[in-house]
Amino acid sequence: MNHSLDPLFLASLRYWTGMNLKRSNMNFEFTEEQIAVRDAARDFAQNVLKPTIIERDENQRFGEEEAKQMAELGFLGMMVDPKYGGGGMDTVSYVLAMEELSKVDASSSVLVSVNNSLVCWGIEEFASEEQKMKYLVPLAKGEKIGAFCLSEPEAGSDATSQTTTAIDKGDHYLLNGTKNWITNGGSASTYLVIAQTDKEKGHKGINVFIVEKGMEGFIVGAKENKLGIRGSDTHTLMFTDVKVPKENRIGEDGFGFKFAMKTLSGGRIGIAAQALGIASGAYELALAYSQERKAFGKEISKHQAIAFKLADMATEIEASRLLCLKAAVLKDRGQNYDLASSMAKVFSAETAMRTTIEAVQIHGGYGFVKEYHVERLMRDAKITQIYEGTSEIQRMVISRSILG
Repeated sequence: MNHSLDPLFLASLRYWTGMNLKRSNMNFEFTEEQIAVRDAARDFAQNVLKPTIIERDENQRFGEEEAKQMAELGFLGMMVDPKYGGGGMDTVSYVLAMEELSKVDASSSVLVSVNNSLVCWGIEEFASEEQKMKYLVPLAKGEKIGAFCLSEPEAGSDATSQTTTAIDKGDHYLLNGTKNWITNGGSASTYLVIAQTDKEKGHKGINVFIVEKGMEGFIVGAKENKLGIRGSDTHTLMFTDVKVPKENRIGEDGFGFKFAMKTLSGGRIGIAAQALGIASGAYELALAYSQERKAFGKEISKHQAIAFKLADMATEIEASRLLCLKAAVLKDRGQNYDLASSMAKVFSAETAMRTTIEAVQIHGGYGFVKEYHVERLMRDAKITQIYEGTSEIQRMVISRSILG
């Protein structure tokens, strides 16, 4: 990924990233391993996911076979330490894979994002060794799928307002409540459930529990009929007097809110990369179409109205990519990436929405037809402005950081 960087751009890049490029060895080049991961994801997306994506989207069908193949390729536990069955890859590789998968199929890429960023990472980072061996290993290998359960009917962006409760009964907790819009809700076997154990303590009275499918009182509701990512398995989950063993709580008592916030911060890198991929996929389709379609005697790409749209799309996508990679590099270095991940997510999500709308416009009437893919990408783009922290929440995070 080589860029000719003029002095003015270098100066502005140093300012915005707060990094000295020489000291940080930020050279915009990927390793052979990272390129191999990117190419493998691209090949899988184009040859396996693309042929069935329209049918799966139209029928809201979760791609079980496609998920199995992603597991076999190691995409479901990319960043997990190999001693727990994972690929041991860095976050940059993860971003590259997410972009390529999302260019074609955001429904499949969100499975990769949730399993890696929200479930596997949270368990590997904060769970006990016994919990890792029991739950992380099959998740990292893709033998099981995980789900992250935070949102509720009245607690989406306001994560402190949990109404799902877990009452301490000595050797177990009694879990009651409802979780909404849970990705992998029906296909998962392992669920990380955030619940209130002591309302008087506020966010310090929240815990996170590992819940298994099949526990008595745990019901998976009907699949949501969604605008976009329709192949993703999204459900409401209901818990009625579910006995959760004490050993299934992650971390110390009251750790749940911190667990959720730390996990979501990393999850935003995955969703930012998903939004980047959706935008990149739409742009590539629009670019190719504009160079084939003729109007008034020449390719429409040669008309300024279209050429300028393409220029804006390409520029915003490149900026999104740099923001995603910065967040990934900070995470890989063990530095604070909270602000960077919020910036990457809000900018990439907004870019995805603008880019896909313009891609449909460039395609004209064909853009309204499913077989040209851009209408689906436009529908898929919208959710990136909503889940794992809305664009409004990201702006709150960013403004609080810059204003101290």
